[in-house]
Amino acid sequence: MPRVAKKLGALEVSRLTKPGMHAVGEVPGLYLQVVESGARTWVLRVNVAGKRREMGLGGYPAVTLADARLRAREEREKADKGVDPIEERLAARRALKVAQAAALTFEQAAGKYIEAHEAGWKNAKHGQQWRNTLAQHAYPVMGDTPVREVSLHHVLTTLEPIWRKRTETASRLRGRIELVLDWATARGLREGLNPARWRGHLDKLLPQPGKVAKVTHHPAIPLANITKFMKDLQQVPGTGAKALEFTILTAARSGEVRGATWSEIDLKAAVWTVPAGRMKASREHRVPLSEAAVKLLESLPEGKGDSLVFESPRGGQLSDMTLTAVMRRMKAEGVPHGFRSTFRDWAAEKTNYPREVAEMALAHTIGDKVEAAYRRGDLFEKRRHMMQEWADFLAQPATTAKVVPMKKTKRA
Repeated sequence: MPRVAKKLGALEVSRLTKPGMHAVGEVPGLYLQVVESGARTWVLRVNVAGKRREMGLGGYPAVTLADARLRAREEREKADKGVDPIEERLAARRALKVAQAAALTFEQAAGKYIEAHEAGWKNAKHGQQWRNTLAQHAYPVMGDTPVREVSLHHVLTTLEPIWRKRTETASRLRGRIELVLDWATARGLREGLNPARWRGHLDKLLPQPGKVAKVTHHPAIPLANITKFMKDLQQVPGTGAKALEFTILTAARSGEVRGATWSEIDLKAAVWTVPAGRMKASREHRVPLSEAAVKLLESLPEGKGDSLVFESPRGGQLSDMTLTAVMRRMKAEGVPHGFRSTFRDWAAEKTNYPREVAEMALAHTIGDKVEAAYRRGDLFEKRRHMMQEWADFLAQPATTAKVVPMKKTKRA
């Protein structure tokens, strides 16, 4: 038992302003700690099983002398019984955190999952798609449900109404729910198998997406019409028309073209290097530029560094509808993405280039893992010849034909 210091009164305690530890008496080990800044707090020193422990009892004067002595007596009684007051307090805090985490709703868990992963996603649009599909379909059913209690009933109630009508959206939604619940399991917020898992579970309860999804198409200008369209396009003024022409010449995705910067372009080497962060497959893609593509770039206002190649009149990147609007004004029945299909038809029907050269030009992911492992190059020189031949073909006299559709994958 430590020696009890002289008992101080409330007035005497109020006058303790010198930095240091001041014993206030009556309860052994009770001190008023004064720090250099002038702040004062209550501290209790006790021994538990021969181990010295020091714990705070609150700040002064918010905690009065009388309250500090009361709290100190309670903690000393615990220590005398072998209870470590510090460990007890930490255990209580841990239990509170676990209880609060266990009460996390599905909507809150989804928000935390998105926050944790959004920085690794390619663009803000992807994060917005997550938020929109969950808010529209999942939250009304299970948004307020504790994430630990989300069950098969919640998942099916969410998915079944749209599984046949909006299959692609429903399939993406299922995957997102599964990821959120996996995150919750990894964080210790729920236990057991994931009720949103597909293989061996939901695949027994819902029809395969591919068997119920309605196939939609990107309308594409057919190969026989492309030369006439190019002649007409070259007469259309504006940055949008130039961007669309460059999109056709390079067989690139419109988003890659709209985001292109001058730092990615090497006119001398006739190469456009699209960084991995802007590619669908998250891999850097080198695009060989034909003579026509280089000439088009040289006709644009000179830019430097990270300035956009095709900048909108108001500054910033062209919108995703700008190129479509150009085609609508021309009364063309296709869409910008359809030109990739037209290019693919040309490569297959008008050239002898191997399939993989055309697929590499389109920056498609190689589906065969063995083929991908053995062919590590990007067939750049072969693609350079191909893109020049494509540009030469586009410069031929105009012809016309009917519009044909191209399969497309809906984004949720």
